[in-house]
Amino acid sequence: QLRLVESGGGLVQPGGSLRLSCAASGFNLDYYNIGWFRQAPGKEREGVSCSRRGSSSTNYADSVKGRFTISRDNAKNTVYLEMNSLKPEDTAVYYCAAAIRAPNPLFRPSEYVHWGQGTQVTVSS
Repeated sequence: QLRLVESGGGLVQPGGSLRLSCAASGFNLDYYNIGWFRQAPGKEREGVSCSRRGSSSTNYADSVKGRFTISRDNAKNTVYLEMNSLKPEDTAVYYCAAAIRAPNPLFRPSEYVHWGQGTQVTVSS
């Protein structure tokens, strides 16, 4: 069974931090490009960050550059999204997803073939 499971979401105050985890089972994340996406109510799903397969290359949406960091722990078959200086507009369900080939465009959801169930992030005072 091929699964991605997100965790680490919750309620945080503006300016606070959270670290999301995406744990894979049934396949090795080393062989995949991994993306983080988010979707707020009434909004389209948007790409947040991507970790490229087999390299240290990372990409970020303009809205999160300088605040979010994507990383991998190969031993744990897990990818993380560290989120700092959170804003109310960051509130959304966050999903991790895996793409076998290099996604083009980078944040086109249909380029990713495996998806987790999502974890809720709420930024509010």
